[in-house]
Amino acid sequence: MHDLTSRQAPGAAKIKPDSEPETLKEELTNIIEECRMVLPGMQALFGFQTIAVFNQRFQELPAIGAAAHLLSLVLVAVAIAFNMAPAAYHRIAEPGRVSRRMIKRSSACICAAMLTLMLGFALEMFVVFDLATGKQTLSLAIALLVFVVIAIAWFAFPLFVRHHQPRQRFH
Repeated sequence: MHDLTSRQAPGAAKIKPDSEPETLKEELTNIIEECRMVLPGMQALFGFQTIAVFNQRFQELPAIGAAAHLLSLVLVAVAIAFNMAPAAYHRIAEPGRVSRRMIKRSSACICAAMLTLMLGFALEMFVVFDLATGKQTLSLAIALLVFVVIAIAWFAFPLFVRHHQPRQRFH
């Protein structure tokens, strides 16, 4: 019987799709690898942020700059926690198996990590530019620019592509 959703004529050679579905195990492996890949950068940022409070220049920050830095520090710590959550969830909640529920929760954790990291980056840019220039309006503009660029790269563009690419049917 001919598949009415297919664009191929009956009996025609199957054309290989330009993408293929992942198994649940492959999806989880990719999620864990993605988390592993960004973790060292997050940890390095957290380390530099932590050390900064002991720097003499930190004392020169206006109150809003110090508060922004400390909030950024908290956001990066939360991003690290969200980033590490998929591995912990797998080991504790669903050891020895992979489920669609685990994939969805892990993906949500990665998105939460990206969101909190994006906010932390933007706040830290405000702090650095405020300390370097002493101009809070310029510093806020730079922070907003960084926030928007990261939001486009990490969220808007992938969502745009997801909603505007033709759906691939897998057989």
